[in-house]
Amino acid sequence: MKPIDASEPQATGRLRPPGLSLLLAEVRGILEFNASLMLSPLLMGAPRGDGHPVLTLPGFLASDLSMAPMRRYLKELGYDAYAWNNGRNIGGVLRMRAALRDRLAAVHTATGRKVSVIGWSLGGVYARDLALQAPDMVRSVVTLGSPFANDIRATNATRLYEALSGEAVEDNAELRTALAGDLPVPTTSIYSRTDGVVNWRTCLLRPSDTAENIEVYLASHIGLGVNAAALWAVADRLAQSEGQFRQFDRSGPFAIAYASPENAQS
Repeated sequence: MKPIDASEPQATGRLRPPGLSLLLAEVRGILEFNASLMLSPLLMGAPRGDGHPVLTLPGFLASDLSMAPMRRYLKELGYDAYAWNNGRNIGGVLRMRAALRDRLAAVHTATGRKVSVIGWSLGGVYARDLALQAPDMVRSVVTLGSPFANDIRATNATRLYEALSGEAVEDNAELRTALAGDLPVPTTSIYSRTDGVVNWRTCLLRPSDTAENIEVYLASHIGLGVNAAALWAVADRLAQSEGQFRQFDRSGPFAIAYASPENAQS
């Protein structure tokens, strides 16, 4: 008998948030961070950067501190990594648009180069919005466990997001459709089916010649931004030359951690 998956679509066609067991298992995020520290010699074998700027956007309720390990890693690989400088992320896709565009413009102006944008969870939704607003300033987008597609209410943070941000996730249907659609820049969505906060199906983009999904086995939502396999994938994606895109090669020291791309829709 097939075990019940609380995140499976209901008879109504709506998705469910991840179940309680996955939510409670989010505490393993600390183990993912510790594992990345232990595996740092392997992580430093990732492709080196070309010095271009990278803007990191934290998840809901998180601050720049949450992405400090990623920024440090990217700086060691040769990137010019920037924090978002907007304090704690209490939500508001519409409310944050102007501030985030100003931050992107400041980094773009200071460096004279297009900016890659990495967003964790809600930060990834912001990153996709920035690419839609200012494709002339964005080089690429990488999202980590970001709910931008399908039934975006299928998270365990929806009600809290709406209470703190003052925005309903289903507001502005036109923007929601745009965020779920194709972006004008190369795009990668990194996700895990064992995410305890966000239903993984809300993280799936439509694969194309410049867009891809990368599934990381057994990663948590809270640990995805410090997960060794996710960090390697981020570094590999950023190492591509500007204006070029190749699909992620699931090989290297963390090959066992990635699902095949054919599994994304199953």
